[in-house]
Amino acid sequence: MGKRIGVVGIVIEDLSHISVVNDILHQYGSIIVGRMGVPYKERGVNVISIIVDGTTDEIGALTGKLGKMNGLSVKSALSKK
Repeated sequence: MGKRIGVVGIVIEDLSHISVVNDILHQYGSIIVGRMGVPYKERGVNVISIIVDGTTDEIGALTGKLGKMNGLSVKSALSKK
């Protein structure tokens, strides 16, 4: 199975989940190329964008774990090749 490049966007509305999100991202550090996190204090949310390079299974496992959590939203976009 080939690797794909993509971006994962995470909006954390329940800030009590930040440490759990960071733990999950650490578990998948081998497929994370870059990360930018912005605490948007005026709106009471944190926004994280992650550049990933991995198989669809690896990226799907990452987004699946995050997507099961209440209080945050996760979306991904992957390259076609």
